Amino acid sequence: MNRGGLETMLINYYRQMDRSKIQFDFIVHRQAEGHYDQEILALGGKIYRMPQIRPGNYSQYFKSLDQFFIDHPYYKVVHAHINENSSFILKAAKKAGVPCRITHSHLSDLGIDIKLPFRLYARLTMKDNPSSYFACSQKAGKWLFGKKIADSGKVVVLNNAVDVSQFSFNQTIRDEIRAELSAGDRLVIGHIGRFTEQKNHDFLIDVFKAVHDKKPNSMLVLVGEGHLRNAIEKKIEKLGLTNCVKILGVRKDVSNLLQGMDIFLFPSLFEGLPVVLVEAQASGIQSIISDTITAETDVTGRLQFISLKQTADYWAEQIINTSPGHVDTSDSLREKGYDTSTMAKWLSDYYMNQMPTAVLR
Repeated sequence: MNRGGLETMLINYYRQMDRSKIQFDFIVHRQAEGHYDQEILALGGKIYRMPQIRPGNYSQYFKSLDQFFIDHPYYKVVHAHINENSSFILKAAKKAGVPCRITHSHLSDLGIDIKLPFRLYARLTMKDNPSSYFACSQKAGKWLFGKKIADSGKVVVLNNAVDVSQFSFNQTIRDEIRAELSAGDRLVIGHIGRFTEQKNHDFLIDVFKAVHDKKPNSMLVLVGEGHLRNAIEKKIEKLGLTNCVKILGVRKDVSNLLQGMDIFLFPSLFEGLPVVLVEAQASGIQSIISDTITAETDVTGRLQFISLKQTADYWAEQIINTSPGHVDTSDSLREKGYDTSTMAKWLSDYYMNQMPTAVLR
């Protein structure tokens, strides 16, 4: 439970949940403590640590799952958020008689790597193990569950909601963040995301280089960690950008950092419906993003989609020609169901309504 988009979405809902009715416990697949673990425990949740899901470890993992449900027979809802690998969780849950088994799609594509055949295998084994199908967008639902299920109307789109009130523009906070960044009157371009292939940092740096060449009074702020950070740092140094790029690592104050930015840049290779883009819109900032991301993400009209086939220079021109600044988007987000204060109640009611029906069967 680190500070990724999916994990943040879950915590957003968990904080707002009526925990006298519904309590979240978490199965995770890393032994190390996550950023949200202490908050989960403080809110009354439990954290169970399972072996990693990886080729060559399936047998041990399946045995661990079966044993988990033998040891914990009281769970009535299992809500699985690990995309295609949810099939393994829900197969064990179904075998154990768990009545409400939700599979939740958070992506709309998979990168091509050595794990791809195993991921495709997991997706094919989904079958009838779920009792409910959730997705962060229609596109994500069609990708994981297939056209037949998506077109049947069975997929529930659960919005990646945020606490809208946290992101309302505040000039004092903006001034404090820009002072911390030593931004002055510079154009601050921001990005929040893990340093992985999916987030496309390599191209992002090329875009910023093109921006900086045209507009030297600009800087880039990168928030996040990941296995590609060192490689990106070397590229920044090689391009002579060290003095105008700040890498902040993982931060707890994302809502504040967005206040200090002028434009948000997000050229991902693929996504489901990124929580960070909902957060960016909640802050009222203008975002320049790749058109690989579903148009469903644009809730407020503050997103500009550009093809990754375009050059870094083209992206830079669009950024330079975009008016920086923040607008109030809170009403729009609330009306469209992207505020956790209302959506957490909906989710709680959904869980409660599913349990009696399933138990009677």
